[in-house]
Order: sequence, then structure tokens, then C-alpha cells
Amino acid sequence: MDLSHIRMVVADMDGTLLNPAHEVSNRFFDLYHSLRDKGVEFVAASGRQYHSMADKLAPIRDEIVFIAENGALVRWRDQTLMTTPLPSRHVGEILRRASGIRQAHPVLCASSSAYVDGASDDFLTLLQEYYTEYTIAPDLGAVTDPLMKVAIYHWESSEQFIYPAFADMEDTLKVKVSGSNWVDVSHPDAHKGHALEALMAQRGLGRHQIMVFGDYNNDLEMLALSDYSFAMANAHPNVKKVARYETGGNDEGGVEQVLEALLRQV
Repeated sequence: MDLSHIRMVVADMDGTLLNPAHEVSNRFFDLYHSLRDKGVEFVAASGRQYHSMADKLAPIRDEIVFIAENGALVRWRDQTLMTTPLPSRHVGEILRRASGIRQAHPVLCASSSAYVDGASDDFLTLLQEYYTEYTIAPDLGAVTDPLMKVAIYHWESSEQFIYPAFADMEDTLKVKVSGSNWVDVSHPDAHKGHALEALMAQRGLGRHQIMVFGDYNNDLEMLALSDYSFAMANAHPNVKKVARYETGGNDEGGVEQVLEALLRQV
């Protein structure tokens, strides 16, 4: 595999770059610096909040582009490069449907903060892994901030219990099973592929010049943009169908394995 022309590496976070303990490895940071010095740019792409992503990648947060909130928000050096907000007219219906699902917890995701109703202490504890900036709003319907998306969490299975309640909204909105416990509802253009495509155009990069890593359904659009797309060993079956290559799981440094090979060629 000839990787000598790669100029950008794009990686999802949960299930991909982050290990099962939700940590970035020291080896990744070493590889990042070596690749940066050879002219390879790194982009982090996640369904996570920007602030959470930046905390995970704190040593390099001022050097890289963040595609956050599943592509609805793109930031670089604390500058907003692009937003694709959720039309406010849909929020009430999304909350109504979520309220009818047992054990479902909606999160209203704005660019500066997330909003939750605070009804479950257990969910608030879990939330802090993904949202470092959040506000308790007992009446979510009263939130007026422009939203990037509504993320809905289910303790057992998002694909089984949440997605069916929103599947018919796919004609007008983007409904993504973004993890085993999460479904994200957003603007139809708010996905990682849309954000990455805009970034590629701005950088003047073709599909043969980018490398993309992912593990879940919210990575499908960006994986399809690259000739060097990698599914993690732990990836959803849909991802393995779309990706051209496969690497090790996030529990064995699958991203780092490929970056080692890239470093030898650029």
C-alpha cells in the first residue's frame, strides 16, 4: 500500500482513537508530532462535544481541526469554521418522541454547552465523560440556544430502542445511530462527511490524500470520502462494509498501527 501521498489523517474518537478507558495513548501523540513535522495534518471527528474532544487532545488542541457534534460544528484554535444547526422547529417533536421511550435521556447540544434535565443522577455521571460543559435545564423545551443536534442516550441499546422511534424522520433530518447507546438527530447536512468534504475543498485535497478511521454508523459518510478508509476490528458491520481496509481494535492501538506504517512512507 503506497501511503506516500497522504497529507491528512482523520480519526473518530470513541471506539477508534480512544481506548476502552476513553484515553488517547502516548504513542499516538508521539506519532502525531512526527507526522506533523512531515506535513501530515490531523483532524479529530466525533459525535462528542467540542470541549470534551479538546480536553482529550489537550496537548495538541491548538494545532488540529475538530469536527464535533457529528459534523454540525467545526472548530480550529477556538475559531468556529462551520456550523450546521438543527432547525428549531423540530426540537419539540424530537423531545416528545424521546419522552415516550423508557430509559431514554435527551441532550440538547449547543455550541457552547449541552442541556439536560438533570432527572437522573446516574445519567449525569455518565454524561460527564462526553460533555464537559453542560447545564441542567429542568424544562428542555424552554431552551432557546441554537442547537447543533439532539443526542439521545439509552442504557441498553440505541439501535433497538431509540432509532425505531425516529426512523421516519430521516426524510427531513439526519438520524444517526452514533454508538451502541446513542442516537443523534440533526440537520440533514450535519454529518462528518459533509464537514470533511468542506475541509478537503478548503485544503485542496483529493480522496487519495486523506486517511480516515472509524468504527460506527456516524463515520460512514466520511469513510466514503477516502481511498484509505480503515474500519476498526471492533467496528459496526456497516462500517466494515464501507471501509476499504481494516486495522486492529481500539483496545490494541489499531490507529497507531496504521500511523506507524504511514510514518515510514511519508
